[in-house]
Amino acid sequence: MSLAARTSAIAALAAALLVPLAANADAAPNAGGWVGAWVASAQRPTAPIWYPTWAETGFADQSVRQVIRVGAAGSQLRVRLSNAFGTSPLRLTGGTVGESAGGAAVKPGTVRELTFHGSAAVTIPAGARAASDAVQLPVTAAEQLTVTLYFQGATGPATYHNLALATSYRAAGDRLRDQGAQAFADQSLSWYYLEGVDVTGRDPSVVTFGDSLTDGYGATWGADDRYPDELAGRLAARGNTRPVLNAGLGGNRLLSDSPCMGERGTARFRRDVLDQPRVGTVIVLEGVNDILGSQPGATTCEPPTPAVTAADLIAGHRALICAAHARGVRIVGGTIPPYQGNQSYTDQGDRVRQAVNQWIRTSGEYDAVADFDRALADPADPGRLRADDDFGDHLHPNAAGYLAMAKAVDLDRL
Repeated sequence: MSLAARTSAIAALAAALLVPLAANADAAPNAGGWVGAWVASAQRPTAPIWYPTWAETGFADQSVRQVIRVGAAGSQLRVRLSNAFGTSPLRLTGGTVGESAGGAAVKPGTVRELTFHGSAAVTIPAGARAASDAVQLPVTAAEQLTVTLYFQGATGPATYHNLALATSYRAAGDRLRDQGAQAFADQSLSWYYLEGVDVTGRDPSVVTFGDSLTDGYGATWGADDRYPDELAGRLAARGNTRPVLNAGLGGNRLLSDSPCMGERGTARFRRDVLDQPRVGTVIVLEGVNDILGSQPGATTCEPPTPAVTAADLIAGHRALICAAHARGVRIVGGTIPPYQGNQSYTDQGDRVRQAVNQWIRTSGEYDAVADFDRALADPADPGRLRADDDFGDHLHPNAAGYLAMAKAVDLDRL
């Protein structure tokens, strides 16, 4: 790609990311005095990627109970649902939210009905989202909430988030007000239709945006020890109440779409970052899947793409920087960790990674840098993950590695 073509591509990407938000509050979560407390990046329903899911078939006369951990305290909350990848309108018969009592159980006395413009039911057009009315349920930071959705009619394939690293539950019939877990016998490791939970709050959020290294593949199931979780813990330990939102999407690429792994980062940045309420800072960690996707070993879910260059990836990063700055959002660049030893490693791909990392560190175009590469690299062999931080595939960190990533973020630069 020529310099002129790259310049044109950056301008086109940035322009697409800067389309004005819709005035409707359901379409524009920034409306009102809300701050994001939890988020999941939506993806297209597909065959199972890492785990079996209910996304391909969807739901009919079933209740889906999902447990999430909110990152901010507030006296009120609202729940956001997404039909981003639906091909027909989604009819939600009813929904509730309450405090988790562990597993699929809900603490007695905490179940609250969700309403949408005063109605228990809502129809969400294909490609759209809906935000509930305010719910009077005070929450604290790091508290677990349970959201239950009942679909009387058939939904068809479900917009979802595959890599939840948490358990969701399913029961036959309307179980919206069940406090016990007995009816919820079916389990899944994904989230469905649930896009976000917002609370009334003052402190702007930090959004972590990236691929499986942000989503948390290799972290401990159910333990909330992904790098964004650990970053939130570091902030809380300093008395900082800013929520940290995880907009990671396993397998995601910066520059190209994947049938299974979601829209390219330059396309979903607006929905998953800029559309979140009261975003103050975003940390970007993208690019390794673009490099791996142009190497041998690509799959149906990750089809091969033309060999990506460092200049291509830098152009994509610049589009995100331009869009964030235009919205007044601070943007931190994360360097790409090493992956030598992974089955898709090549020397050429690693040269691209190192060139991109050098640009992130030295160009000054990001407002700050989180050097995940140096935090995870083996000092004796910097092209590899440190053995104690390696999940085992030489690409993803384990829980200790995710903690090291969180410690690589300078809290004073957020």
